[in-house]
Amino acid sequence: MEVVVSPPFVFLTSAKSELRPEIQVAAQNCWVKKGGAFTGEVSAEMLANLGVPWLILGHSERRALLNETNEFVGDKVAYALSQGLKVIACVGETLDQREAGTTMEVVAAQTKAIAGNYFKTKLASTVCQKSKILFYL
Repeated sequence: MEVVVSPPFVFLTSAKSELRPEIQVAAQNCWVKKGGAFTGEVSAEMLANLGVPWLILGHSERRALLNETNEFVGDKVAYALSQGLKVIACVGETLDQREAGTTMEVVAAQTKAIAGNYFKTKLASTVCQKSKILFYL
């Protein structure tokens, strides 16, 4: 079993240094690709350089408030995995979707977008052969 905590980005290094070695840290988000001028975003490369092994992607508030689509989250997951990070992928429905009875369809579409990009990346990169994805509902 792995134990992971996910403090805000500015506290990742201090949390990592204060925690027992068997407790790992996770970032709460990262950018979808390498390079570019994306002010305020954190790249997978930055996280890897900090020694942060885990990353949480697909938060419901980012999907709702920032309009992150299933495909965009799938791209983020695939890129993070290609950089050697382990991903906790958040999937789930809104209250309206739950009340409409579409939970399974919503979660299936989210999972399909993530899994499709994962397998495409895994076939393209041997780095991903040791990848981990944990789905959080």
